[in-house]
Amino acid sequence: MHQVLAINPGSTSTKFAVYNETECIFTKTIRHPLEQLLRYKNIIDQFAFRKGVIIEALVDEGIEVDAIKYIIGRGGLTYPLESGVYKVNNLMLDHLREGIMGHHASNLGGMLADYIALQIPNAKAYIADPVVTDEMDEVARLAGHPRFKRQSIFHALNQKATARLHANKMAKNYNDMCLIVAHLGGGISVGAHKNGRVIDVNNALDGEGPFSPERSGTLPVGQLIDLCFSGKFSQEQIRRMVVGEGGFVAYLGTNDALEVEKRVEQNEEKAKTVQEAMFYQVAKMIGEMAVVLGGKVDGILLTGGMAYNKHLENYIRNKTGFISEVFVYPGEDELEALAVNALRVANGEIEAKEYNPVK
Repeated sequence: MHQVLAINPGSTSTKFAVYNETECIFTKTIRHPLEQLLRYKNIIDQFAFRKGVIIEALVDEGIEVDAIKYIIGRGGLTYPLESGVYKVNNLMLDHLREGIMGHHASNLGGMLADYIALQIPNAKAYIADPVVTDEMDEVARLAGHPRFKRQSIFHALNQKATARLHANKMAKNYNDMCLIVAHLGGGISVGAHKNGRVIDVNNALDGEGPFSPERSGTLPVGQLIDLCFSGKFSQEQIRRMVVGEGGFVAYLGTNDALEVEKRVEQNEEKAKTVQEAMFYQVAKMIGEMAVVLGGKVDGILLTGGMAYNKHLENYIRNKTGFISEVFVYPGEDELEALAVNALRVANGEIEAKEYNPVK
């Protein structure tokens, strides 16, 4: 019987769970008020605090910590990696602390897993399918000018987990399928999965692709250039327009997709138009990824929190049903996805990889 501790640090919460094989025996979400987080100069400074709340909760629950031999954290902004499960090593920890690809709460995932594993005899620490998972074809990297390069930063953990779940339900091997997976949440990523690799995907972190509840998506480049040099906005203000204060936030004053749906049901015309525009852009990008896969698509998968929206589901079916059948896997359970990846290592299905990236 393998026991796994999965850890998912978010910007305002720490989520963790203990599994006996695939059975979740304990799960907890600890919300962190903004005033609590403001005590810390940066995200990495939150490490000791977050470590403490996890250990305290496990002890209070009476979890036999020494029985946990696999600790797996959410993968952060390391150098780009192929999909898979990675052992946490000193190089990875250095890169997470430095924020070599950026600073995000997910950088704490590997650090927390490593610390806890060191307290338990024979325990090992891992991350899986980090947001910087990069399997893009070379032709997909060219942005149009040598000073620019398209980057693969997306909801890799949930996209991969959803694709494998679908393959299992179809009694097929994920590595033999061509799938389009759309993660629909606060950020939106749409990936072309070909034989186990995501060969093209939008950079969801920077707001590329469809606009979302809080990201502007791909903007008209000429207008963006003019705005940048207008002298009216700072670099930080423009960045917030793109990520955090774009999409629904900019148009409707909220990042709550459920609130927008309620406003649509109340026949608010602006909400209807903005929501449909987002649906339209998602459907259009699914079409782009169908071209990437040469039109040979075994399924279009919708996942993430907004996949619960029946209007969105029906819109996507109507627009893209000619490409392939649409399947819906609403929500996301990153803790379960992490645990499943750890169990794949524990059961010998895959071998954990060494973190030694090519820059």
